[in-house]
Amino acid sequence: MNHKLLAAAALLTATAPASSAWAQKTRGKIEDAEIEIVKERVNELPEATRNFEKVKIEAPAKTPAPLSYTYPDFRLPADKLNPAVRILTIRQEQLPELTGNYLKAGIGNYGTFLGRAYLHNTRSENASYGLDLQHLSSSRGPVDQQNSRQSQTSLGLNGETYRGPLTLGAKVDLGRERYNFYGYNRNALDLPREDSLKQVFKRVATKIYVRNRDQAAAFQYDLGLGFNYWSDAFQARESNVYATLRSAYRLTETSRARVDGDVSFISHKDSLTVSRPFVQVTPAYEVTLNRLALSVGATLGYTGDTINNARQFNAYPAVRAAYTVTEDKLVAFAGLGGAIQRVTLYDLTTENPWLAPNVRVADTRRGPTVYFGFNATPVRALSVNARVTLSNDRNLYFYNNSRRDTTKFELVYDKKATQLVNVHGEVVYNAAEKFRLGFKADYNGYNVKTLSQAFHRPAFQSVLFSTYNFYDKLLVGAELYTYSASYGSGVITSPTTDPGFPANKAFDTRPTDAVIDLNLRADYRMMEQLSVFAMGNNLLGRQNERFLNYPVKGLNVLAGVTYDF
Repeated sequence: MNHKLLAAAALLTATAPASSAWAQKTRGKIEDAEIEIVKERVNELPEATRNFEKVKIEAPAKTPAPLSYTYPDFRLPADKLNPAVRILTIRQEQLPELTGNYLKAGIGNYGTFLGRAYLHNTRSENASYGLDLQHLSSSRGPVDQQNSRQSQTSLGLNGETYRGPLTLGAKVDLGRERYNFYGYNRNALDLPREDSLKQVFKRVATKIYVRNRDQAAAFQYDLGLGFNYWSDAFQARESNVYATLRSAYRLTETSRARVDGDVSFISHKDSLTVSRPFVQVTPAYEVTLNRLALSVGATLGYTGDTINNARQFNAYPAVRAAYTVTEDKLVAFAGLGGAIQRVTLYDLTTENPWLAPNVRVADTRRGPTVYFGFNATPVRALSVNARVTLSNDRNLYFYNNSRRDTTKFELVYDKKATQLVNVHGEVVYNAAEKFRLGFKADYNGYNVKTLSQAFHRPAFQSVLFSTYNFYDKLLVGAELYTYSASYGSGVITSPTTDPGFPANKAFDTRPTDAVIDLNLRADYRMMEQLSVFAMGNNLLGRQNERFLNYPVKGLNVLAGVTYDF
C-alpha cells in the first residue's frame, strides 16, 4: 500500500507545480492515508415542480351597476330617414370601438367618392383622444346630373382625461355640406343653372364637460357647456350657447333626488334678428320599493318664442313608474309628463336640407303626455320593447313646400294643439355578435286642426335589419326601410282662354310616394390589416321621395378598401 502511495506522490510532483509547493510546506513528509478514486459520479438535484399553466391575470370583479330606467318618450318622433335613403348618399357606418386607427376609401357610380380617417389612441387608464375625418360626395345625382350633386365633409375632435373620480372632456365638430335645390319642374323649357341652385351649410359645435366616474359616490353628475354655430348660403346665421346638467344624489339605499336642467340662448340673424332664450329644469324624487321604481317630480320650462301666441312658461308633471314583473325578463312602465323641446336650425337642416330662407323657428311644447309600455327579454339574446305615447303638442313643426318657390320648404305650424298617438315596437335578436336580426316600427297619428295635412310627417315607418359574421372574415348585412306616403304642396297650372293672359296657378296638396329602400353590405378581411367592402343602396331601383319633388338616387353602389393600423 505504501509503494502505491509513493508512486502516486511522485507522479503528482512531476506534473503539478502546486503539488511540489505543497510537499515543501509539509517538509517532504507523507502521512499514511487512503485515497478512493471514483470513476463515475452522478450529481442528483431535488425534483422541481413544473407549472404547465399559463400565467393568469384575474379579471376585475364585476360590480352590478344600479338599474337605471330611461324614458325617451318626450322626444319628438324621428321622421328623418337614414342619409342613404334621404338623398344621394351612401350609408356611413357607426364609429368603431377604441381599438386603434384605420383609413377607408371607396368609389361608386354617380361619381361618388368616400374617404375617411379615424385616428384614436388605444385604450388607456389616463386619457382618451382622437379625430374622425370624413368626406362623402357625388358629382352627379338623380336629376339633371350636376344639378343634383352634393357633398358632406366633417372633422370631429374629442378628448377625455381621467383624474381620480372625475372625467374631464371636450369635443369639437366642424362640418361643411353642399346641396342643390333640384326639386324644380323638369318639364320647363329653361332649366335653372347649377349656381342658382346652390345651398351650403357650415357647422361648428364645441362642448366641454365634467362628470363623476365613481359609481359608488352618493352624488352623481354630468355638467356640460357648449356652443353651436350654423350658417347657410342665404347669409342666415344661428349661434347657440347652452349648458346641460344631469345630477342625482343618493339619499338612502333605495331612494335618491334627481335634478336635470337645460339652458340655451340662441341668436338668429337673417332678414331679422331674433333672440330665443330657453330654460328648463326637472326636479324629481325617485324611490325603489322592492320591484316597483317610482319617480315623482315636475318639469318647469320657459321659452322666448311667441309664434301662435303659445305660452312661454309651461309646467308639466313628471311622474313615472316601472314594475319588474319578472326579474331580468319583463319590466312594465307608465308615466305622465311633458316638456319643451328645443328646436334649432342646426338640427332642422340635418332633417331637411332644402329649407327656404327666413323660416321662423319655434320650440315645441309637448304636454301633457301619457305613455305606457314594457321592456322584455323572454329568452337569451332576444329583446322585445313596446311603447304607446299620447301627447298634446303646441307648435309642432311640419315641412311644406313654399308658395313662392316650391323647390324650398317652409316650417308650418297648426294654430291649435296637435294630438299625437305614437305606437312604437321593436324586436332584436343578437346571438354572441355572430348573428343579429331586428325589426323596429312606428305608427304616428297626427290630429291637425288648421292644416289640411300633417305635411311631410309619414304615419308609418319601419326598418328590418340583419347582420352575420362568417368566421371573423366576412361580415354581411341587409336593411329594408319603409316609409308610408306623406303630403306636400305643388302648383297646378291651367291655361286661360285669352292668350294675352298668363296661365292660372293654384296651390294643391299632393301625396309623396311610399319609400321602400333595400340596402346590402359586405366586408371581407383579406389580411390582418387590410379588408375590402362593397355597399349597394336602393337595390330595388325605386324613385323614392322623402320630400315632394325630391327623388333619391336609383341603384347606387360603392366599393373600396379599409386599412387598419
